[in-house]
Amino acid sequence: MRFLLDENAEARLATFLADAGHDVTAIARDYPAALTDEAVLAIADQERRILITNDRDFGELIFRQRRPHAGIIYFRLPLASSVNEKLAWLQLILTVQQAALGKFLVVTPGGLRVS
Repeated sequence: MRFLLDENAEARLATFLADAGHDVTAIARDYPAALTDEAVLAIADQERRILITNDRDFGELIFRQRRPHAGIIYFRLPLASSVNEKLAWLQLILTVQQAALGKFLVVTPGGLRVS
């Protein structure tokens, strides 16, 4: 699978995905830093990459503006959440929820929501 990490996503997520054999790129590493959310979403869609982000503004772009996308994983977790929690969620999504990866997935302390 192909993933794009938003600038606010932890680098260890990219390492985890790459080690699992996925094609991973990241804003500020493979693309310019400080791109607008619209530009990030356009890159992800054009390259057919699932966007991983901590930024809730992508919901606005997807649901209100109806922008196209190849899938979003939005970590809506408390700031104190560890990267290990996110890694565990990614592992779960990749093994149990793989069919939902083209949709908008919201990871919360209470569980996973697929829209």
